[in-house]
Amino acid sequence: MSASGHDRTPPSGPDRGSPSGSDRPPAGGRDRPPANGTGRPPPVGRPPFDRIAVIGARGQLGSALVDRRWPVGTLVLPVTRDQLDLTDRESVWSYLLRWRPQVVVNAAAYTRVDRAEDEPELAVEVNQAAVASIVQGVSAIGARLIHVSTDYVFDGTADGWYREADQVNPLSVYGRSKRAGELEAFALDDSLVIRTSGLYSSTGTNFVRTIRRLGRERDRLEVVDDQRLCPTSADDLAEAIGVAIEAGLKHTGLFHVASVDDATWWEVADEILRLDGRRSAIDLDRISTEQRLAQGRSIARRPADSRLSSEAFATAYDHTLRPWRTALADVYRQLARRDDEPAPAPA
Repeated sequence: MSASGHDRTPPSGPDRGSPSGSDRPPAGGRDRPPANGTGRPPPVGRPPFDRIAVIGARGQLGSALVDRRWPVGTLVLPVTRDQLDLTDRESVWSYLLRWRPQVVVNAAAYTRVDRAEDEPELAVEVNQAAVASIVQGVSAIGARLIHVSTDYVFDGTADGWYREADQVNPLSVYGRSKRAGELEAFALDDSLVIRTSGLYSSTGTNFVRTIRRLGRERDRLEVVDDQRLCPTSADDLAEAIGVAIEAGLKHTGLFHVASVDDATWWEVADEILRLDGRRSAIDLDRISTEQRLAQGRSIARRPADSRLSSEAFATAYDHTLRPWRTALADVYRQLARRDDEPAPAPA
């Protein structure tokens, strides 16, 4: 990484690198006529799509999408494992043919990055084969697909923020399975594929909740400080997806959608403990990725710098995600309310 590698403003100018082949859509997406034919957002009460299926509705992003405030008249169908088995193509087809949503958001994924190294077949089954089944079902009913992917399709060696046209080179089984899922989604000409980074929320298993719990159980923590990314709130990503849907999905293709600024995992942990009023009571040590690998605490390799530039999405949909500290403070308040406790003054 160059001396300017930690600048918090994504660079402007031409994209670095080139696509990794003809299977990638144009960087920054494809234009599509506005759903209401006016070039303006649809009026309140007249959503361009009023039946939206959210696959993976119990996950972080899925829950945020279901809970989002949608326009009056919008029916959001929360799809969980109880209704649909992603590993069974007939189950996927049966559900889509029965409910016939106009938009399908695939927020489901196998996300156990380290465990995927030991069970690659399952990772591929959920992150690639299931996407292929969803694509076929979506095509059969004439619906639109939004598929969510990851910054882990990159190897983290680029000098600066990653843009949509940059070369992919996943380092892990998880990253390769997610890249394969992207390629399945690209089979639909009007799909919207979104890459995001470091997702967290007040629900599910994620870094924020883990550090908050450990910070209350221990007086010393070690956190990686050489992986730089754009920590993204699931609520903020859900809002961005909602904005795109309410705009009629007039721009499709591949977009990066993540927090507008960046951090290391150590910096995120530092802020979590500060919000929890525990920072002064905790020794927060820095550890390198190589140290974690040598200790056996990590198995999969992760990109050292996977910052995603979301400029293309901001231009296309006039929407930018919040700085991660602002979004994290909101998530912390949600955690405090759910646990029926007052949010302590930051340390």
